[in-house]
Amino acid sequence: MFERLKEKLLQIQQVATLGYLIKWLFLSLLVGLLAGAASAFFLKSLHWATDFRNEHMIIIFGLPLGGLVIGLMYHYWGKGVVKGNNLLLEEFHSPKKIIQLRMAPLVLIGTVITHLFGGSAGREGTAVQMGGAIADQFTKWFKLNERDRRILLSCGVAAGFASVFGTPLAGAIFALEVFTIGRMRYDTIMPSFLSAVFADYGCKMFNIHHTQYEIFSIPNFEIQNFLWVVLVGVFCGLAGMLFSKGVHFWGNLFKKIKYAPLRPFVGGAILALTIWAMGFDTKYIGLGVPTIVDSFTSQMNWYDFLLKILFTTFTLGAGFKGGEVTPLFYVGATLGSALSFWIPLPISLLAGVSFVAVFSGATNTPIACTIMGIELFGAEAAVYIAIACVIAYLFSGHSSIYSAQVVGSPKHWSYEGEKGKTLSQIDSEKH
Repeated sequence: MFERLKEKLLQIQQVATLGYLIKWLFLSLLVGLLAGAASAFFLKSLHWATDFRNEHMIIIFGLPLGGLVIGLMYHYWGKGVVKGNNLLLEEFHSPKKIIQLRMAPLVLIGTVITHLFGGSAGREGTAVQMGGAIADQFTKWFKLNERDRRILLSCGVAAGFASVFGTPLAGAIFALEVFTIGRMRYDTIMPSFLSAVFADYGCKMFNIHHTQYEIFSIPNFEIQNFLWVVLVGVFCGLAGMLFSKGVHFWGNLFKKIKYAPLRPFVGGAILALTIWAMGFDTKYIGLGVPTIVDSFTSQMNWYDFLLKILFTTFTLGAGFKGGEVTPLFYVGATLGSALSFWIPLPISLLAGVSFVAVFSGATNTPIACTIMGIELFGAEAAVYIAIACVIAYLFSGHSSIYSAQVVGSPKHWSYEGEKGKTLSQIDSEKH
């Protein structure tokens, strides 16, 4: 009798699970395809802006004007979405109201303007914000509850990340890992994976091709190689921490200018003069993809990663729009390439490992970064990638490019008192 009742209950659970699967298959398909299409349009726009700037370098003198346009857009139409990625994290942890759909066009236009006139920024933040804003609209359209809304936000983040880089597995895990430091949310695992896969497919439907990177030589795993990669992870963690603190430093400094639209105007003027003084050198502006590719075959200058940190953190801190991840790839690849002068490992391995490890340190997402490294470079380098990402995660401390991240599981016993707090709360307490 008991066994028969138990069997019936299990059958009912499977029926409920089937309903859950159908529901999120439908929602994930909507979110994924829409976010993928938005990313495709964004990537094509970014490609056009970069090409136009490189062909007409004089346009860099328009950086102050471009900054003013961005500042005015957000001042009059975007005050509710100006926090960007941090708004997505805040709404996930403490839901208040549906994210305005205007976040998507505002961040897209702002990022294209930033790249068109020569700012140093990335693209992940834009894609994630577009994905999150699009996904959250279904909350009101389908009258979803708070739990389902959190899942939708994760779907939007996964879809945006996966489509802009062509890494669906990393995109899905990034969405599980990024909201809370040291914790992964498995209640969103299936919808996040579905959204990431659909978004990647949706983006590629528009004939989008992502940059290909390759680690050309992978040595056998030996104790000395293990120790060298641990050291690389330490450097990457410190670089990620420096990047994170740089964004917050410049952001706080520019807040001293009370009228917000003037912040990117002033920052743009300083950037334009700096680029002009450097002979219109484009190495440290824009995405920097050509330099990233070169890092796998040529030894970079020891200061390249520092200048990219400076240019990018200043650009974003001044109020220009864009992501941080591609510049973090640049920082990692050039740092690893430069380390090949002292570390006896293949230059492409050092560049590739550092490529994702700095990202891990700056975002506190070591699992997603490990998976991303495997998707980009292949499983042969997986052990080296994983070691560097985990060590970088530890050595970046409780810092992040996302100040709204919550400390779920402290990285070390010395951080135990910071459990349950956001990184912005921790930072304000220290100051």
